[in-house]
Amino acid sequence: MAISREQVEHIAELAKLALTEEEKILYAEQLSAILDYFRQLQEVDTSGIPPTATVLPIRNVFRPDEPGEPMPREELLRNAPAQADGCFQVQPILEFD
Repeated sequence: MAISREQVEHIAELAKLALTEEEKILYAEQLSAILDYFRQLQEVDTSGIPPTATVLPIRNVFRPDEPGEPMPREELLRNAPAQADGCFQVQPILEFD
């Protein structure tokens, strides 16, 4: 399927791209080649292949979420740059009068 120069200009306009005449010609050729390749892929018989989202086995890489003892507050705050009343202290992001 051949992509025309006008179609490339339309796509470039939608993408807000400024293309030179040489780029328009080049992109028309490249986009046409890509569409031709997709046409070849559509001709492949995939009737015996079940639909799938991934070819890799699905496995959970996270640890089990099990409740445990919390860390001591002193240990959590040990490297805090600032703290007040046993809590992290941060700069305010909103100021109200």
